[in-house]
Amino acid sequence: MGMSTARRQNVKVERKLQTVSKNGYYNTYVPNALAEENIFLNLPMEENELPAYEAVRSSLPKPFWQGNDSVIDCYWKAWELAFDHLRKPDANNGFVANYIDTAFNDCIFMWDTCFILMFAKYGHRVFSFQRTLDNFYVKQHPDGFICRQLSMTDGEDRFHRYDPTSTGPNVMAWSEWEYYGITGDTERLHDVFPVLAAYHRWLKAYRTWPDGTYWSSGWGAGMDNQPRMPAHMPHQADEFYHGHLAWIDTCLQQMLSAKLILQIANTVGREVEVQDLQEERDRLAALINERMWDDETAFYYDLKPDQEWLGMKSIGAYWALIADVVPQERIERFIAHLENPNEFNRPHRIPSLSADDPCYRPEGDYWRGGVWMPTNYMTLRGLTLHGYDALAHDIALTHVMNVAEVFEHTGTIWENYAPDRIERGDPSKPNFVGWSGLAPIAVLFEYVFGLRAAASGAKLVWDVRVLEEHGIERYPFGNEGLLDLKCAARTAATDKPDIQVSSNVPLTLVLRWEGGEEAVRVPASRE
Repeated sequence: MGMSTARRQNVKVERKLQTVSKNGYYNTYVPNALAEENIFLNLPMEENELPAYEAVRSSLPKPFWQGNDSVIDCYWKAWELAFDHLRKPDANNGFVANYIDTAFNDCIFMWDTCFILMFAKYGHRVFSFQRTLDNFYVKQHPDGFICRQLSMTDGEDRFHRYDPTSTGPNVMAWSEWEYYGITGDTERLHDVFPVLAAYHRWLKAYRTWPDGTYWSSGWGAGMDNQPRMPAHMPHQADEFYHGHLAWIDTCLQQMLSAKLILQIANTVGREVEVQDLQEERDRLAALINERMWDDETAFYYDLKPDQEWLGMKSIGAYWALIADVVPQERIERFIAHLENPNEFNRPHRIPSLSADDPCYRPEGDYWRGGVWMPTNYMTLRGLTLHGYDALAHDIALTHVMNVAEVFEHTGTIWENYAPDRIERGDPSKPNFVGWSGLAPIAVLFEYVFGLRAAASGAKLVWDVRVLEEHGIERYPFGNEGLLDLKCAARTAATDKPDIQVSSNVPLTLVLRWEGGEEAVRVPASRE
């Protein structure tokens, strides 16, 4: 939960900027007034004990789906792995909250954490997963910078802030807005607003070209080895060099960040302080659509220093959907690539690189074709925003079923998956929950079953597309709501679903099926 208003007003962040640091470097910080409001810097260290999976399993949502036991088994394995990665802060790392680690190495990672929280929100009743981000916020620098990777041992940044690989992708505002959507926790929005706005402005100050477009690196963009640099350069260039490119995914993520910080600002009454973000959105939208869109191929590309398109069709371009930058007359052609078997419609959808690229690898080779749960989830959310719910369901169903089949054969969940065969990606790490809990939990709930909540508006959409009996017991809705949801088996997609819903809070349920929609008022029927 967020800090109370009274407590927030009494917090005074004290930072004394020394002229020369203890290691002899000059202090080059340009202080950021919003970063000075960061209340997380003075929070006490959490002392709550970590919950054990077996002790809380009976309090987690319980899905069922007739004839799909392997999917349900994979769901429970995801939670088991997630609870195995819970950690406590300590005096050495200076973290302030119990947290879930990234399941990768001895660090927590910025964008991994954000995507972990996209599914972990369904377990917020038994563990405050969202507070994992507090451990990034407490490490914010005076100028607003937050490092993308923090050591769990000593809490130190793994990169200097001016390193091209030091930070990103910037999706923390999305994570916080998602959490607000399911919990309605306005107090937390008050707490995180200055932190998020200060970080966004740091990126604007130090990661842009003169025209306002953004740059990054393979590591900074999170898609390590995508082929963005000339072939004659050493392969490390793809991972650590900006290439003087305007990076399409980074530009779009900044548009999304600005959009959501503006929504947060409106919610907490601070919109006048971030009017510059609306101006930036308008400017970036114009630049992206005028210079980074190729109408002949109907795709968005990185822009090279000579102002030519890079020509690599990356999953990163689909941040354009959730950032809401694509003009209506372009959307159908842009989305059509997702249905083309020669591009993104592979046996396991969606590959991170189009299959017609010469660098595409059918076994995955990390971001040269591998199927990754975070970019799949991002694309699904973008499709929903623009009304492509049927396509989103098709992609989600293929994704979840393939992940479940690999789980059935290997007994675990993997970091990424091969696009052209139903196997783990090569290379990929096992037991990766980690963000790979997205498919077995969030994608199952939201896109296979079609349950998408807006608890802050007391509304739940149930877009029923599967024919078998299915549902969820103990579905969390807001801070207090708990729902049992059941849909009977149907013989055809056009049949109106026969549903049963019980809830301890009133809500509006929008029931959808092929060819129909009905709003149902659900009263509070039990304690």
